[in-house]
Amino acid sequence: MGAVPDQNDARPIRKIIHVDMDAFYASVEQRDNPELRGKPVAVGHGQARGVVAAASYEARKFGIHSAMASVTAMRKCPDLIFVRPRFDVYKAVSLQIREIFLEYTPLIEPLSLDEAYLDVTENLKGMQVATEIAQEIRAKIKQATGLNASAGISYCKFLAKMASDLNKPNGQAVITPKNGPAFMEALPIKKFHGVGPATAEKMHRLGIKTGADLKSKSLDFLVQHFGKSGPYFYGLSRGIDERQVRPDRVRKSVGAEDTFSQDIHRLEAAETEVVPLINKAWRYCEANDIRPRTVTVKIKYADFRQVTRSRSTATPIKSVEMIREICNTILAGEFPSDKGVRLLGVTLSSLERRNATVTEQQFDLGL
Repeated sequence: MGAVPDQNDARPIRKIIHVDMDAFYASVEQRDNPELRGKPVAVGHGQARGVVAAASYEARKFGIHSAMASVTAMRKCPDLIFVRPRFDVYKAVSLQIREIFLEYTPLIEPLSLDEAYLDVTENLKGMQVATEIAQEIRAKIKQATGLNASAGISYCKFLAKMASDLNKPNGQAVITPKNGPAFMEALPIKKFHGVGPATAEKMHRLGIKTGADLKSKSLDFLVQHFGKSGPYFYGLSRGIDERQVRPDRVRKSVGAEDTFSQDIHRLEAAETEVVPLINKAWRYCEANDIRPRTVTVKIKYADFRQVTRSRSTATPIKSVEMIREICNTILAGEFPSDKGVRLLGVTLSSLERRNATVTEQQFDLGL
């Protein structure tokens, strides 16, 4: 991921804001239907093989979260109200929010319909204090949409994203250059950007469980064990993240994967587990007005044998339901299996935007 950044770099300190809408889908549903306000709401499908796409804060008190199986959510909260997702409405609200962002900076990098990075180092309002910009943006979002947003402010993308979680809901927090390294040292390694389940497992085997553990390792050690990612992990453990906020950033592919605590043996279970992976990748497509032509399912078995199966269409895929059908068709060809499945992944590729074909590097959303 490149060379280790120079901490003595004389460039001005960047001002990055990460804006994250609070329980976005569920909050939109509660806004539009007063009868849902103050009640535990899950956006998704409540049938036996359904999955929670989003949960209101009232539902989260029961331990309900996105990607949870609907049957599990209902067991945790029998009074849970399921609402079918309305992605067209969520996208319209997301565009309203983006218009507010554009009042302050053209450097906007959407991660999904409900979150984005903004670089306000040089902003259109000429404001010097990023915390004040974040406050203004959150107030305008509330006024325009009736929804709450949280924000994180820092000198780099990773720490801005971490900060946006510190005072949720409807709050904001700052991680300064002075506090950044200490924050990283205390952070569990699985929360580091770029550390998925497999990498976290490998790091744990090497005795790396926190940012402090990672920081104690030499650059040579990290390169030896993690290759080109070694310099990136070396810098990040010291609070250094040189990734730029990239507007209109679109990749060759977008994907998500999950490693299971218990191996999967049944087709029905596999079909359920790919739903949150599909939804996560699709949200990125929706946020960036792109559509895939190719769907790839990655399957890793208990013996670590790995296969990938792809299906392509003549025209861009226009609905998440079509992606689910393709994934289910692929999975049906792999079951029954005498080996359990320990990991599933879904990747959408051959991405296209209106009048443009997208060609940039791959992006893994992870889970």
